[in-house]
Amino acid sequence: MNKFRSRLLLALLVLIIIVLVGLGLLLGQLFKNFYFQTFQERMEKEAKLVEMYISEEGITSPALKSKVDQISHSLSVRTTIVQKDGKILVDSNPGSKQQRIEKSIVIQQVLKKQLNSKKSFDQIKEDYDLYYYGIPLIIEGKQEGFVVLSTSFDSLKQVNQQIWGLLIGSLGLALIVILLLGVKIMGRYTRPIESATKVAMELAKGNYKARTYEDYVDETGMLSQSINALARNLQESITNQEMQQDRLRTLIENMGSGMLLIDSRGYINLVNRAYKEQFHIHPDDFLYHLYYEVFEYREIIKLVEKIFMTEVKVRKQVVLPLNIERRYFDVYGAPIIGLNDEWKGIVLVFHDITELKKLEQVRRDFVANVSHELKTPITSIKGFSETLLDGAMEDPQLRQQFLSIILTESQRMESLIQDLLDLSKVEQQGFKLSIHSVDLNTLLYEVTTVLSNRATEKEITLTLDTLPEEAWIDGDSQRLMQVFVNLIGNALMYTMPGGTVHVSLEEEEETITVHVQDTGIGIDSDEISRIFERFYRVDKARSRNSGGTGLGLAIVKHLVEAHKGEIEVKSEVNKGTTFSVKLHKYLPQM
Repeated sequence: MNKFRSRLLLALLVLIIIVLVGLGLLLGQLFKNFYFQTFQERMEKEAKLVEMYISEEGITSPALKSKVDQISHSLSVRTTIVQKDGKILVDSNPGSKQQRIEKSIVIQQVLKKQLNSKKSFDQIKEDYDLYYYGIPLIIEGKQEGFVVLSTSFDSLKQVNQQIWGLLIGSLGLALIVILLLGVKIMGRYTRPIESATKVAMELAKGNYKARTYEDYVDETGMLSQSINALARNLQESITNQEMQQDRLRTLIENMGSGMLLIDSRGYINLVNRAYKEQFHIHPDDFLYHLYYEVFEYREIIKLVEKIFMTEVKVRKQVVLPLNIERRYFDVYGAPIIGLNDEWKGIVLVFHDITELKKLEQVRRDFVANVSHELKTPITSIKGFSETLLDGAMEDPQLRQQFLSIILTESQRMESLIQDLLDLSKVEQQGFKLSIHSVDLNTLLYEVTTVLSNRATEKEITLTLDTLPEEAWIDGDSQRLMQVFVNLIGNALMYTMPGGTVHVSLEEEEETITVHVQDTGIGIDSDEISRIFERFYRVDKARSRNSGGTGLGLAIVKHLVEAHKGEIEVKSEVNKGTTFSVKLHKYLPQM
């Protein structure tokens, strides 16, 4: 803005100088002409007075020379009387004889062309710096010659110089005054413009709190008022827009379903928090990438392609493997159509319906599995009871064998019912643990001691690596023992004779992880996500023959989660399985 003011000031200065120079030249010429005209009129009047005097006295008067000298001295001019034939009759020229001769020659040169004229004349001899004015000498009605007055031209030059000096001084003073007034007036009108420009630049940068001063009521004041009104409207609009954006961002980030926005070119522009948490992805791996480059699931890519091709809403239920689980999603896809039917992109919403599917599946499986699990022992008990009643009771050996089977099946039913009760109890919303300090070294030693007989019977090597120091955590000792009895018992159940089951502890800063590793039959990768379901068995025949109910791992998962812990599974078929249970040393307050 200083450059603008400098340019404006320079333009004003140049304009003023041009105007003043032109005005000075015009006034100088006018003053010069006026003074020269006045000088010429004065010479004409003086010449007429001299001519009148000489006409009255006559050119033969003996006192003419002295009178002419007096008149010349009084008028500060040189008076020369020239006869008609060019002869100088009287000359008031002072000085030496040589000077009088030179000036007489000049007069003769001036009169050379005027002797036959009857009109007055004037002439300037610049070589001699003299001005000549001549008037016909008329005596008794007859022209006898000329009366010529001459004077130095220096007075005109001096007056001219004085005029120019006066003009330059006055115009220079006028230039200074005009510049001062111009700077003041320009400052008054440019300062509001500068202020408005600065405010406009701040508004362009996003500072909507910037304001300008409203000092005047003229056009500049109206400009300032308009800029401030614009700033207030922009601030209000941006505030409302930011509020709407915050609301929309909060809604998108905190909605329970995962959401993606894909633009018209296929690039992902938005990933909300729910999607990142559901699929365990980093936003940098998704944002501004093409959808078919980052989606791992072919079903989702086909769904997006279908929306691109048909431009209609699509809804589809898909099953996607995530880590050790299979998750069910209800996927909504819709095209984003702007004004004038402009294609904007696609929005994808992922509703996680895994829990609903699990509940639905659990309800179906529960009826089927409980019916199946209870039907077998009941059928056995009924069949052997009828056989005993039909006469087998009389045979002591058969009676003993059948009663043993009836007892085994009864115990199996009791175990199943007890597991169902335990699972129902830990799944209740009001279920609470009896929290106290537990030493995992001691607890695992007791568990392995209890299960050592079973390991010995199957010829399996059961080992325990405890921590060098006590491994204290906050937990429910009875429930933790139930967890590790199930895990180690399953490891023994699915390990062939001659195999090994190894239990170890790993301590970190805030957690202790228990690893239960076996060399058993392993679990297929497709089944890992289902092993924590109720009644699900990896090897149904083996687990049923060993008396398993299929509820143990479901109970384990609920109890670990009740302790705010985590359980992970790594397995290879025919190589073995490792269950890792991570427990907090100090139970987090939720």
